[in-house]
Amino acid sequence: MEALAVRLSALDPHAEGAIRVVASYDTLMRRRVDLAALARASAALAECGAGIRLHGTGQVLRVAPDGRDVPGTSSAADGGVPIVLDGEEIGTVWLERPGPAAPLDEVLLERLAIAAAAVVERYGPARTTMADPALVELVTSADSDPMARARALRLLGFDPDRPVRVVAVRTRVPLDRVGRLVCPDRPVKAAQLADVGVLLATTVDRAARLPADLRAGVGDAGDPSRSWQQARTALRFATAHRPVVHHDELGALALLAHVPEDLARENPDVVAIDRIAGDPDELRTLEAYCATGSVRRAAEVLHLHHSSVARRLGRIARTSGIELTEPAGLLRASLALAARRVLDPTT
Repeated sequence: MEALAVRLSALDPHAEGAIRVVASYDTLMRRRVDLAALARASAALAECGAGIRLHGTGQVLRVAPDGRDVPGTSSAADGGVPIVLDGEEIGTVWLERPGPAAPLDEVLLERLAIAAAAVVERYGPARTTMADPALVELVTSADSDPMARARALRLLGFDPDRPVRVVAVRTRVPLDRVGRLVCPDRPVKAAQLADVGVLLATTVDRAARLPADLRAGVGDAGDPSRSWQQARTALRFATAHRPVVHHDELGALALLAHVPEDLARENPDVVAIDRIAGDPDELRTLEAYCATGSVRRAAEVLHLHHSSVARRLGRIARTSGIELTEPAGLLRASLALAARRVLDPTT
């Protein structure tokens, strides 16, 4: 390659530089760099700012010549060179050079676009919301090798160095639809693991409008295996009145998930709630009352007159032996309901 560059330089003063650009990108591909490293190398090679944008995920990388990340996007992106993969334009690359273009900018951008397409093909993201369950299981397993987990995250379209949030879902709605609702503007991948759906995302929309029959637990952002454990714990607390539970909102309630099952089942308040559960109307009434802390607000939730709710609560109090009108009784009933859900999340 060096000898060829020298011979061609005698014919064309820019040929040697063009060959060196091509050789530089060949080296980057052999080293199997990611998009961030590719952007930094391009900015250094061009001696000006460089950028990469992926249409599917909205990911934008902008790097200054000294390797610093530059926030935001640039008007130069609109006139950039398209990244094409399998005949589809999946993104854009560009240079942010003050003044006129340099003689080798066209060659550099062409090679940058080709290299970016190769990186996306190698590391993801996949075209669809649904993902390979084996990859998702590898990411969420506490026993996974860190290098294997990082590779799986890249294949799913995530940066292994950034926190990931895991959502555990029970629903009859297709998971790809749920994924788009939970995380409409950011990358999200979904898979079914046994009886629980799993969503991987960088952020979750807390205000998302979700299907009525959905129950979801959301783990904290961070290590995906830990977030998965938290998501499954939070899912156990989800109800019709609180269908989506974030682990960071549980606080001390999360401790109930660690109470020995036999001990929880033998607790008198949990036994009393089991008796009440034989009447679905009374159970729904108690859940609404514990969720709202008010007879009138519970009546609004249940679409009943408040006197009807009061009568039901009176019967429940007599059956359970818990005085629901007192703060301590309301707390006991709430904890017993939560413990019962932890014991059987499908109730």
